Amino acid sequence: MVSTSILAQTNLYENPKFDAIAKNHQSIGIIPFKATVKLRPKQMAKMSPEQFKRLEISEGKSIQTAMYSWFLKRKKRGKLLSIEVQDPNKTMALLGKEGITQENLSNYTPEEIAKILGVDALISGTYNTNKPMSEGASVALGVLIGFWGTTNSATVNMSVHNASDGVLLWNYNKKVRGSIGSSPEDLINVLMRKASRRLSYTKKS
Repeated sequence: MVSTSILAQTNLYENPKFDAIAKNHQSIGIIPFKATVKLRPKQMAKMSPEQFKRLEISEGKSIQTAMYSWFLKRKKRGKLLSIEVQDPNKTMALLGKEGITQENLSNYTPEEIAKILGVDALISGTYNTNKPMSEGASVALGVLIGFWGTTNSATVNMSVHNASDGVLLWNYNKKVRGSIGSSPEDLINVLMRKASRRLSYTKKS
């Protein structure tokens, strides 16, 4: 069972024209989130810079995949409007053909990335945590440096940009504190539970 404590630091921005613009959208692309992981000094000392870099990249990719899964579940339940969500594997393949990686994504504008992906809207964001969420990272850290613990805090800042002009349509910033398991899906489900009611692509509940 997922136990969470939602802090007061919650900010949600919705463009007044989001609903009107979203009506013409047929596809959404999701890129890996830029992840920042804060470890204790003793934990950092047992990791090489390259290992730590791979850890953050893995976390960012995990959030991308979890967000994609969230949308697919919504669609299966009939709670997602008629819009396609691009498979992350296709997203990364298209970006890779243009020489774009997770490390240099920030060098490109939402419009540029969306054009490469061929989508109408782009979901991106940042993810900050003091405990890695992806299963692979958690297992590796638990075995290597005794990382297991019950305390975790995570902050996600998620944005939706219109592809044609890069206009910000939606921004959601939320911090979660507590025991939220080792699954990125758990984190996304908690974060999106209420926010989805204000997301134009999902039916209002």
